[in-house]
Amino acid sequence: MIEIKEISKSFSENLVLDNVSHLFERGKTNLIIGESGSGKTTLLRSLIGLNEIDSGQVLFDSRDFHNLNIKEKRKLRQEIGMLFQKGALYDYMTVEENILFPLTMFTEQENEEKIYRVNECLKRVNLINSNKLFPSELSGGMTKRVSIARAIVMNPKYLLCDEPNSGLDPKTAIIIDNLIQEITIESNITTIVNTHDMNSVMEIGERIAYLFKGKLSWQGTKEELMNTENKELNDFVFASKLFKRLKK
Repeated sequence: MIEIKEISKSFSENLVLDNVSHLFERGKTNLIIGESGSGKTTLLRSLIGLNEIDSGQVLFDSRDFHNLNIKEKRKLRQEIGMLFQKGALYDYMTVEENILFPLTMFTEQENEEKIYRVNECLKRVNLINSNKLFPSELSGGMTKRVSIARAIVMNPKYLLCDEPNSGLDPKTAIIIDNLIQEITIESNITTIVNTHDMNSVMEIGERIAYLFKGKLSWQGTKEELMNTENKELNDFVFASKLFKRLKK
């Protein structure tokens, strides 16, 4: 699990995260939702030190990330898989080379063993025999699946996903959502998904944290979300006619 305790983060005079505490549970898809500018991406980046927090604690199974030394942080980062919003694949590398990259950086495995693991991951995301393709040859959905394969190649304990459905059509978005949830359950990992897509919330949201102007305004399940009396959350969730009908 990942637990955050009273974390705050400012950029110059702008307070982006204000005393946020929350528990992200193992084996579940934990979603962070909120409007643009609510602090979602800053929170996700703060978990792994891409943003240094001003105060508070980020605990990975009781290990306080921001109190670890450089060597300890490097070791912990090897337990974290990261799925970036735009995939973040290296254009000059093939699919196989992209997925190999973390294994080459952080392990001393023999090449045959590494290739075997790459193929395992490609099979898991339904991209068998795509090894020699380049990112420019992939569709949006394929790019996200390659990115997921790279994120899980090290058998992470934690999986962080930043807007995994960004730029995808609704059908492909559902495939990516389901894939993330399946991997979470199969491997019993702590998965955090940063999203503003309410379809994702209703599809895979098991534990949901709602940020409003940098504060944790609400937390609960998707079933509880449908009956919340939180005004800001209601305005956010039921902005579309579809979810207004669901509310009724």
